[in-house]
Amino acid sequence: MAKNEDRPFILGLGGTTNPHSSTEQALAIALKAASDAGAETELFGSARLCGLPHYLSAGLNDTGKSLVKAVRRADGIILASPGYHGTISGLVKNAVDYIEETASDDRVYLDGLPVGLIATAYGWQATGSTLAAMRSIVHALRGWPTPLGVGINASGGIFQDGVCADESVNQQLRLVAQQVMRGSHRREQHS
Repeated sequence: MAKNEDRPFILGLGGTTNPHSSTEQALAIALKAASDAGAETELFGSARLCGLPHYLSAGLNDTGKSLVKAVRRADGIILASPGYHGTISGLVKNAVDYIEETASDDRVYLDGLPVGLIATAYGWQATGSTLAAMRSIVHALRGWPTPLGVGINASGGIFQDGVCADESVNQQLRLVAQQVMRGSHRREQHS
C-alpha cells in the first residue's frame, strides 16, 4: 500500500498475547484519535506480536518484515506495553528489537520520530516504571517521546469491548495521539 502523502502514517505497536487486553484496547483508542485527526494508522498488536520469533533467532519471517516495513514508513509511533514486574513486557520488547533492522537506513532507528507512550498495569507502581523504561528505550533509538506518557491503572476493569469507561483516560489517550500527530507534521515540514 502506497503512503498517502497528505496523511501522516502512525504505527500503533504493542499489546499482549490477549487481543482484548487493556493495553491493546488503549492503543486502539489512541490510534482512532489519530485516524480521526487525519492520520493513516496501522495496529501491530497481539496476533502479529505473537507471530514474531525472538529477534535474530531465525531471521525475519513475513511478520518481522511487515513490522520493519511499517517502522520505516512511520511518521509517528504510539507504543503501548503492559507493566510486567515493573517494566516493559518481553513481547513488546522483542518487537522493539526488530527496529535494529533500520540501523543502516537513511533514517536510523526512530531518529526524529514522535513516539507516544502508553503503559497499563494492575496498579500504579508499574505504570510509572514502565513509562520510564519506555522513554529510555525511545531515547536510545533516537526517537522523541511525547511530553505526555499515559499510565493506566487497569485493575478496575475500565476497558470493555474497546471502550474505556474512564473519561480522563480517554482524554489522555486522545492527547497523546494529538502530540504524535503534531510531531509528525513538524517532521514532514523539515524533511
